[in-house]
Amino acid sequence: MNAMKTNLQDNLTELSQQLLAPLGYEVLEVQVQNPGRRPTVLVRVDRNDEQPVTVDDLEQVTRAVSAELDAQDPVQGEYRLEIESPGSKRPLTRARHFERMQGLKAKVRSAEHAFTAPIKAVDGELITFGTEGGDVTLRVGEFQSNLAEFPPEHR
Repeated sequence: MNAMKTNLQDNLTELSQQLLAPLGYEVLEVQVQNPGRRPTVLVRVDRNDEQPVTVDDLEQVTRAVSAELDAQDPVQGEYRLEIESPGSKRPLTRARHFERMQGLKAKVRSAEHAFTAPIKAVDGELITFGTEGGDVTLRVGEFQSNLAEFPPEHR
């Protein structure tokens, strides 16, 4: 990822978090896709109260983020804004995310590891995954992870 994209992505993440936290939303992820052409700004959100994200929520977030991006104009030129609920590949970035999804499979990537395995246990910031080769325990923030299977009901 180039530095310009990272700086823009970091700025958009911070802007989105500051804007949406008081409205009751957690910003799970911000991506800038197609940065060299007409970029797409993707903002993936969840509700702080852990209830399912509704269409009304997505509309509220879209209006708020769109207005703020129009006012601050951090993205040069034309871009497309997409607001999404966590979905089936939800990012897992905090211990609470792993607690909610315990027992489900997660796709994990780090400098030392790349696997898909069930979330076995959460102990503070330490997450244990049950891999075929045995348990692997990693500290939140030292790896990237997304949900690899969709839960049968909202968690």
